Amino acid sequence: MKNVTIIGAGTMGNGIAHVFAQFNFKVSIYDLSENSLESALNTISKNLERQIKKEKISKQEKQSILENISTFTNLKESVLDADLVIEAATENEKIKIDIFKKLDQECKKNTILATNTSSISITKIANSTNRPDRIIGMHFMNPVPIMKLVEVIRGKETSDNTTKLVMNLSKNLNKIPVEVNDAPGFVANRILMPMINEAVLTLEQNVSGVQEIDTVMILGMSHPMGPLQLADFIGLDICVSILEVMHNDFKDKKYAPSKLLKKMVKENNLGVKTGEGFYNYSKGIKDKTVANFFSK
Repeated sequence: MKNVTIIGAGTMGNGIAHVFAQFNFKVSIYDLSENSLESALNTISKNLERQIKKEKISKQEKQSILENISTFTNLKESVLDADLVIEAATENEKIKIDIFKKLDQECKKNTILATNTSSISITKIANSTNRPDRIIGMHFMNPVPIMKLVEVIRGKETSDNTTKLVMNLSKNLNKIPVEVNDAPGFVANRILMPMINEAVLTLEQNVSGVQEIDTVMILGMSHPMGPLQLADFIGLDICVSILEVMHNDFKDKKYAPSKLLKKMVKENNLGVKTGEGFYNYSKGIKDKTVANFFSK
C-alpha cells in the first residue's frame, strides 16, 4: 500500500496528507478548488518548517516530503493508482455518500475506501457502494501531525483483512489505532460532544463565564484546554453536526445541541476558522499554552 488519495484539502485533509507524505507514501490530494489545494500545500509547508526549527526533520527531508504530494481537481485522475482513499470532506452524510458512490465507480476493485467522519455511520456509507467489506473509518484527530490517536471504525461488513491492514498502516504512521464498532459518534465524540454541549449549557444558563468554565476543567480535571476553547478549535458548526447526528440516531434529548451553540453557528461565529467563537481570534491565538500545543 504505497499510493494514497485524500479527498478534501481542508484542515483534516492536509494534515492527513502531511503525515502520509512524511512516511514516504505517494499522496494525491483531491479538491474541487485550486485555491484550497494551494492553501493546503502552503499549510503543509509551514508545518514542515516548524518541524525543521524543532530539528525533527532536515530541509532536504522537507523537500522530499513535498515531492511526495500531488494535487488534483479531477477525481478520476486522483484515484487512478490509489491503494487507499481517505475521504476528509465536510461532515455531511449526503455529501459523503455521494463521494463514496463516485469513488466506488472510479477506484480499482481492491482499493480500500476510508472515511475520516467523526460521527456518521460507516455501515450506511458502505451500503452506498459495492465493496462494503473494504469500507472503514479512519478518524484522525486534529492537529493530525501531532495527535497520536486514530479511531479505526468497522462497519457491519468491514472485513477482518481490511481492519488488520488499516490498523497496521496506522501504526506505520507512528499513530496509535484503537478499533471500535460502528455507533453514532463512535467513542471519542460520543463522550466529548455531550461534555462540550454541557459546557455551553452551563454558559447559556449563566452558571459561570467562558474563561471560568474552561479554567475549572483545565485545573480541576487536568484537561489540556477547556471544552469551550476546544469547541472553537474543532469548529462550532462541526460540533453541531456531530450532536445532531447522535441526537437523530439515538433519539435522546441529551444529545440535542444547545440553543446558544446553534445561535452562534447561525451567526457564523464558528471559532478559530472565522476569527470568533467563545473566544476572539482576530489578532491570533492569545493563549500560549494552546498556541504551543497546536504548533508542536
